[in-house]
Order: sequence, then C-alpha cells, then structure tokens
Amino acid sequence: MIDIQNITKSFGSLQVLKGIDLHIDRGEVVSIVGPSGAGKTTLLQIIGTLDRPDTGTVCVDGIDTTTLSSKKLSDFRNQHLGFVFQFHQLLPEFTAIENIMIPAYIAGLSRKRAKQRAQELLDFMGLADRATHKPNELSGGEKQRVAVARALVNSPAVILADEPSGSLDSKNKAELHQLFFDLRDQFGQTFVIVTHDEALAQITDRTIHLRDGLIELPETNITSLSL
Repeated sequence: MIDIQNITKSFGSLQVLKGIDLHIDRGEVVSIVGPSGAGKTTLLQIIGTLDRPDTGTVCVDGIDTTTLSSKKLSDFRNQHLGFVFQFHQLLPEFTAIENIMIPAYIAGLSRKRAKQRAQELLDFMGLADRATHKPNELSGGEKQRVAVARALVNSPAVILADEPSGSLDSKNKAELHQLFFDLRDQFGQTFVIVTHDEALAQITDRTIHLRDGLIELPETNITSLSL
C-alpha cells in the first residue's frame, strides 16, 4: 500500500529526515511516535504529497508520487488520500454536511451524489441529527468526527492523521480512537497517525518510533539498553 525508500528531507542546513525506509500494508492502522523535532510531521506531509522529499521514492496505492506533476499530485491527493488534523479545520460558514461535501465537489461528484455520500458518513458517525449544524454549534468531539467524515468522503485508500485527538478530552479521545478501527473494519482504509498519545499508540497495529530523522529499530533499542 505505502512503500517509502531512502527518504531524506532538509530545511536549509537542518536535515530533518535522514534516510527513511518504510512499508505499510493495506488496512493497517499505524502510529508514528517520537519526540518533538524527530521528523514525524515532515514524514506524514511527504507521504501525503503536501511536501516533496529531497531524495527517495514514495509509492502510495501503486503510484510513485515523487514523479507526478503538481496538477497530478493535487488530483491524486483528492482521490487517494484523506487528512485529519489536530484542529478540525472545518469552514465556519458551512454546515457539517456541507463541510463533508467539499472534497467530493472538488472530485467532480454531482451535488446529489456528494450529499448522499456525506449523509451516509454522518449516519455512520452517529451525527445524522447534526447535519445542518455549523461548527460553532458542535462539540469538540462532534467537530472532529465531521472532519473524519470529510476525509472519508471520496473513499480514499489512506487516511493521514496528525495528532487527531490532541485537542480532545479523555472520553472523546477514546471514542475517536475506536472510530479509526471501526472505519478500517467497515471501509478498509489504511491509517497513518502521528501522535503523542500513548494510549492510541498502544492499540494501533504497529508503532513506528522516529528519532533524529531515523526509524528506531526494536533490536537497536534492546542492544543499547544492554550496554
């Protein structure tokens, strides 16, 4: 599903990623953890085609995204990827269902089909009665579930989430975390989640530990502890 080979990325003289190799299977829920400055968000942005690596290749759903033009990258992002951020990023002037429909419009779906798909997702999220509410009329947990529905509206192969539960209380965090697994089971999406939340990292299928721009291997940690 996702194949990353020898990814490096620098910003000026600062090398943030120093040669990342990573494979993620279809349907996996994977967390990426590490201290601040380890390169987690940079890696997520490169996987999501929001930034380009200096070297290496990123293949998502069988397509080498590093070879695509800006226009084709934009189309690929809309059709194959969904994004969930720490703060929901909903447009305040639109209702919940309208916010969910926006990526479908960009993909060229008719209003009727986009609305039908958005309503299906609201039903699945347990938010059918909140469809016509604007973001300022929703709770924090409801806003984030609407943001997840928006990420799902075009049935992307991969959902990329950057600290998705970072702004939520404990109850809403637990519900959101469970939602990711319910969605994987229902729709088959792959999830890649950058998080500082240990509870979330512990329940994902696999946890990638990033430090100083490199992936830490379990055997390296065991060796270092024995010295």
